[in-house]
Amino acid sequence: MFEVIMLLFDICLFKKSPQDLPYSVWLLRLLIVIDVIVSFLMISLHAGWAVSLLQAVAGALLLVGFSWLMLYVARKWGRFYQTASALLGTDAMISFLALPGMASMSIGVGAWLAFAITIALMIWHWLVTGYIFRNALEQSWTFSLGLAFLYILGSYQVMALLFPEVTGVK
Repeated sequence: MFEVIMLLFDICLFKKSPQDLPYSVWLLRLLIVIDVIVSFLMISLHAGWAVSLLQAVAGALLLVGFSWLMLYVARKWGRFYQTASALLGTDAMISFLALPGMASMSIGVGAWLAFAITIALMIWHWLVTGYIFRNALEQSWTFSLGLAFLYILGSYQVMALLFPEVTGVK
């Protein structure tokens, strides 16, 4: 498992690609669980546990579903397990790194520094997602970053529609 963590970290540093991950259904399932747990921890800072769990599961399903759809349209279905695993693993890793900043902002301690760090992590997450899309689809950086931006924006919109009480949307 340590090798997988190091591979995911290297993907976050743009040193490795999703193709370097093992082609494994078991790994994909494990990373879904890990991503749901980390997302649950982050969301539960601002919401109740039931809504947090539902939102974390919905987020993982959106990520896996978008990955499947993107690769299906591109006719690169064989890359699904590695691409989805890379997206889930890097999302969990970057979200885990953002937990202290999110907790600091929720209690009001060092809010400006925590906000700046959180924004930097969000940009890093966008770049990593674009990098994974670029490798999975064999497209340009511009296309992949645009697709990553559309995915992130779209997932926020879907979550706002599904959970308006958490996002403050009326």
